[in-house]
Amino acid sequence: MSAPEPKITPELVASHGLKPDEYQRILDLIGREPSFTELGIFSAMWNEHCSYKSSRIHLRGLPTKAPWVLQGPGENAGVIDIGDNQAVVFKMESHNHPSYIEPYQGATTGVGGILRDVFTMGARPIACLNALSFGAPEHPKTRHLVSGVVAGVGGYGNSFGVPTVGGQTRFHTRYDGNILVNAMAVGLADADKIFLAAASGVGMPIVYLGSKTGRDGMGGATMASAEFGEGSEEKRPTVQVGDPFAEKLLLEACLEIMAKDCVIAIQDMGAAGLTCSAVEMGAKGDLGVDLDLDAVPTRETGMTAYEMMLSESQERMLMVLKPEKEKEAEAIFRKWGLDFAVVGYTTPTKRFVVKHGGKAMADLPIKELGDEAPLYDRPWVESPKLPVIHAREVNAPNSIADALEKLLATPDLCSKRWVWEQYDHVIGGNTLQRPGGDAAVVRVQDGPKGLALTVDVTPRYCEADPFEGGKQAVAEAWRNITAVGGKPLAITDNLNFGNPERPEIMGQFVGCLKGIAEACIAFDFPVVSGNVSLYNETSGRGILPTPSIGGVGLLDDFTKSATLAFKAEGEAILLIGETHGWLGQSVYLRDICGREEGAPPPVDLACEKRHGDVVRGMIHAGTATAVHDLSDGGLLVALAEMALAGSIGASLEAPPDGIVPHAWWFGEDQGRYLVTVKEDDLLTVLSKMKSVGVSCVQIGRTAGHTLKIEGERALDLKALRHAHEHWLPDYMGGKN
Repeated sequence: MSAPEPKITPELVASHGLKPDEYQRILDLIGREPSFTELGIFSAMWNEHCSYKSSRIHLRGLPTKAPWVLQGPGENAGVIDIGDNQAVVFKMESHNHPSYIEPYQGATTGVGGILRDVFTMGARPIACLNALSFGAPEHPKTRHLVSGVVAGVGGYGNSFGVPTVGGQTRFHTRYDGNILVNAMAVGLADADKIFLAAASGVGMPIVYLGSKTGRDGMGGATMASAEFGEGSEEKRPTVQVGDPFAEKLLLEACLEIMAKDCVIAIQDMGAAGLTCSAVEMGAKGDLGVDLDLDAVPTRETGMTAYEMMLSESQERMLMVLKPEKEKEAEAIFRKWGLDFAVVGYTTPTKRFVVKHGGKAMADLPIKELGDEAPLYDRPWVESPKLPVIHAREVNAPNSIADALEKLLATPDLCSKRWVWEQYDHVIGGNTLQRPGGDAAVVRVQDGPKGLALTVDVTPRYCEADPFEGGKQAVAEAWRNITAVGGKPLAITDNLNFGNPERPEIMGQFVGCLKGIAEACIAFDFPVVSGNVSLYNETSGRGILPTPSIGGVGLLDDFTKSATLAFKAEGEAILLIGETHGWLGQSVYLRDICGREEGAPPPVDLACEKRHGDVVRGMIHAGTATAVHDLSDGGLLVALAEMALAGSIGASLEAPPDGIVPHAWWFGEDQGRYLVTVKEDDLLTVLSKMKSVGVSCVQIGRTAGHTLKIEGERALDLKALRHAHEHWLPDYMGGKN
């Protein structure tokens, strides 16, 4: 028998993240006081994490369609067609709050959850990426959080057997109390065998698959929809516990029963566990669902209906099976050592009925649980425009050479090798470009096709000007894919912001989304999946607006991809794109001059497209021997990265007349690439660029083992490498 349920009080309602007017909405909808279990179900379905109640209105403005998009937002993951009946399935999600409370398990279960989103669609995962945002290095918790999160990401991906091939790691004081852990997974499937969540048919068995249900993860989705404040450490029990080996078994069992044509619909149990998965399957199919919790496999005794419905135990799936295939499916799951239990049936009633101990613990209208969730058009104010910083107003405290040495050893620009060497980035044998470049390149099966994969965003731009920052995040992902020779096809996003109830934060969200939409339309680069993570605040201090963009592109022939490493001495170094020396919001202005201010660089989308198309053409024609896009740190940092990657130096010309030297070398003007070409191709390339109206100038030549700028002291590559490679391991070892 179920234990007696607590009395519904205003305090209990508030503790479930429901405001008084939202609770009144529940009373009006069902015509009575909800049971405790029903209150938990509404809390799970109507929180920000599951209902997108503050963001749905604005998400509608994103472009989501293209001829190659097979499945856009609304399913477990997005799907694009890459020809030959091959499809790429991908999505990015956040596990921010859990990772701050319990960094190892928070990161681990973030990776596990996004992998399930991909293989739920019928795809075999082939790659993971991540975007990690930590607090200031000097903050007392940062080192501990970096250590735990990186170990957690590696621990799950390595054990599961999928390579982690790329990502971002940044540090900023605004993430001191609320780190970001965004995980992306990419999988391959047959284009004609994509599995969706909508149930169909009445009386079909609903089957629970995978690991047993426990009390871990209780209220996790609700926690993800609240600010942190005092006592956040006490929320440790809401962090789930992952088991990558169980998930690997679940993957193989799911793909096997999919291949045997047993499945009508499938949904992984992610946020809000059994509640969200069962409701979504029924509601999407215009069906009711009857669940009998007595049949749910549990690993703890005495679990209540409330606990079972809200548990976020990992490595679990819910599936609607073809009745005639039930025994065959069960045999497959038993073979893999996994639980298999028929826990309910589809009904024609459009009601969500949950029974436990022979008693109905919940009886709710299933469509309204999702469709009638609150929808807010929250008030927002546009972010104030910041002044343009003119280069001549900025005093250069260091020589160009000294500034470069210092920048390469800053937390944001230093090598992240310490991070990605903890990840198995080559398991599976298809990783062609490892972390450290512009984008990862992964072979599609035996080739010749390859995928270019990246995650990017520049949060300081997004705060300074959300619209331009949103555009730039998409443009940066587009450039990264282009720089390795890929044709950008689609994106997934992870929109991380503060409290949407504050108009200035909502204004950041709206502005970034408008910028993202405009860039996606200009590049024909649709959004096919994503995640919104709001309330990323601690004691009223919000994170930098961080709309992470995960991009996927296609190479028809992976052998025609480019890398950023200089290949040989005596090659011409070309700068494509105009340089005005934009210092506002640059890393140089912040980390060398101590000024985090000004308007960010504007993004000319037409120029971005024209320049990218030209660079991709050079790569495919074989004239570009090395390619690197310019971003954080500007021209000289990009040159240093190319030189270090190839262990070849460069002789560089002085800046053109009329431009301030430190602005030329460290400005962050957008839409630019560095390309090397052989001497024999130089005149042809310059002539071609002129004929198509693309700015292209030779700025130097590859040579020797130093970076030598006219009028500056030579910089030895060994010294630069030491500065670049040592900051992070020294920091993690407690040496700085």
